[in-house]
Amino acid sequence: MVSSGGYIAEDVRPHSMARKRSHWERIVKLLASITSILTCIAWIGVVPAEGADRPNVLLIYTDDQGSLDANCYGSKDLTTPTLDHLAATGLRFTQMCAPSAICSSSRAGLLTGRFPARAGVPGNVSSSKGHAGMPPEQVTLAEAFRDAGYATGHIGKWHLGYDEATMPNGQGFDSSFGHMGGCIDNYSHFFYWQGPNRHDLWRNGKEIWMDGQFFPDLMVQECREFLTKKRTQPFFLYWAINVPHYPMQGTEKWRQHYAHLPAPRRMYAEFVSTMDEKIGEVLAQLDQLGLRDNTIIVVQSDHGHSTEERAFFGGGNAGPYRGAKGGLFEGGLRVPSFISWPGVIPQGEVRDQFVTGCDWFPTLLDLAGCEPPGHAIEGQSLRSVLLQNGPSPHKQWCWQLGSGNNAQFAVREGNWKLLVNPRDTSGQGKLTDKDKKFLVNLESDIGEATNLAEQEPARLAQMEKLLKSFRAGN
Repeated sequence: MVSSGGYIAEDVRPHSMARKRSHWERIVKLLASITSILTCIAWIGVVPAEGADRPNVLLIYTDDQGSLDANCYGSKDLTTPTLDHLAATGLRFTQMCAPSAICSSSRAGLLTGRFPARAGVPGNVSSSKGHAGMPPEQVTLAEAFRDAGYATGHIGKWHLGYDEATMPNGQGFDSSFGHMGGCIDNYSHFFYWQGPNRHDLWRNGKEIWMDGQFFPDLMVQECREFLTKKRTQPFFLYWAINVPHYPMQGTEKWRQHYAHLPAPRRMYAEFVSTMDEKIGEVLAQLDQLGLRDNTIIVVQSDHGHSTEERAFFGGGNAGPYRGAKGGLFEGGLRVPSFISWPGVIPQGEVRDQFVTGCDWFPTLLDLAGCEPPGHAIEGQSLRSVLLQNGPSPHKQWCWQLGSGNNAQFAVREGNWKLLVNPRDTSGQGKLTDKDKKFLVNLESDIGEATNLAEQEPARLAQMEKLLKSFRAGN
């Protein structure tokens, strides 16, 4: 007979129960086969076959951008059309935590997929010429992509070493343009921290001078040239844009746009929108070259916003989260984070799972169809989180900021979080000696206002044991 669906079916009258069971068994098997085929198609669509065009990767790491500092994250006083477009054409995370709450450590975790302390970078490395940084034996994302046949480029801030072995060209990058220390004036390109005044602008390990030229514009120019030159081969471009890190030098266009805002939000907003505009100029180049559909784009901040004097003591927006850059409360760790890849990554979706910046190392290799790392890392691929909205790959995680007796630690298991030697750089509450061990449940106290260490001794002991096991692996 012909079913309502239009296919030819067998006679399944009640007197033939055996034939009826056989019929439904065949249907179940058919559905299982279809499911398997669709799964394979989806898998093949994400992982390029051997010899096929592999996707390009553009990894943009912003600098000191606060937890909610994009319009699509709820900061409605900010104009960020580029980031909002990435959220609309890809997805964004609400619980992406940085590898660390300080510059060098965060970058080490991103580029190695490891706990920063295990990568040899528990805190900031020296910004002085001749000083080593992240040990060269650490395997970077650039080295992994280079070994897979990708062209690799670094543009912008480095802050992971200032000698030949630990500058970008010694860590897997074919080309490099930018500054090696933690921050520069964007026009003179001199180190913006302490004297004596020293110039910091480099191309492939050689100092260059481009006096008076706005560094964000120089980075855009370098990105465009890299994309144009490498458009016929797969590439990995790491653009560590040094914005909105101090000195906050937004352009005149944005100074006028935000003239109504009070300080320090005004100065911060000027630089955030300058950053957004420059990222948009590079993405426009991808479109013009016809590369957008085959390029994975990730944009993420290295950690929370700064409350330092050079940042006018604030300006960023951490929303409900306590803390900022330099501390392991959520305001120092939770960051805006986006990924977009047309036709593969879902569009306009949000992911609330707990994930970390260390996860980008295995995730990007996975999505690009490259070999996974052959050594131990702590980051995990986010494939299922991205494509199927699957669960977090992490039941536990640990952070270390600094070394010695005053090092800060945080360990997380589910919604429980223990901070040791915590530092609140947002000044939202006074910390006493009793708060040296600060236990919170993020589900009921997202602002980390109440220390439950005395109320939950069993949980405290469990979290201390977990932290001890993590530290033993350093």
